[in-house]
Amino acid sequence: MGIDLKAGGRRVGHKSSTKVIKTQNPYTRLLIKLYKFLERRTDSKFCATVVKRLHMSKTNQPPIGLNRLAKYMTAKEGKTAVIVGKVTDDVRMLGDIPKMSVCALGFTESARKRILAAGGECLTFDQLALRAPKGANTVLLRGPKSREALSHFGHSTSVNNPHTHDAVKPYVRSKGRKFERARGRRRSCGFKI
Repeated sequence: MGIDLKAGGRRVGHKSSTKVIKTQNPYTRLLIKLYKFLERRTDSKFCATVVKRLHMSKTNQPPIGLNRLAKYMTAKEGKTAVIVGKVTDDVRMLGDIPKMSVCALGFTESARKRILAAGGECLTFDQLALRAPKGANTVLLRGPKSREALSHFGHSTSVNNPHTHDAVKPYVRSKGRKFERARGRRRSCGFKI
């Protein structure tokens, strides 16, 4: 099969999404500049990963709660947790949180208060660059990417894939007798999934 040149031809001229900084946030723009420089001069995989994540959209920079953070940082004394995103408080966590050093793009007020009360510290990425330019003694973490929207997305679709529509939440106004129960939802009307 060839390339349909009349329909537009090959997909050329599409640069990598990291060539242009899309965010208008001046702080994020400066951080990208800083870590790009560090990546180039130190050949550090840590800096490369941080740059890649700084370029990501808000959806792909999910926040992480204190409970999850504390769980990941057990038996990692002396290391700094690095999150390219926000750290949020977890009200379900009743006890004291362990002492930990955390670097993130942002902290909620209550999360910052609890980390500092436990004797820990909240760092920014420029402070981390001075302390550990190559990412020594750090633990790169990410929050969960589970959003409500994901429950509406199906699996990869094909005629032979019987599980395309399994456990996929439909965009239905209500789950009643009168709503989307005809064609496609019963054998007698076309097909059923």
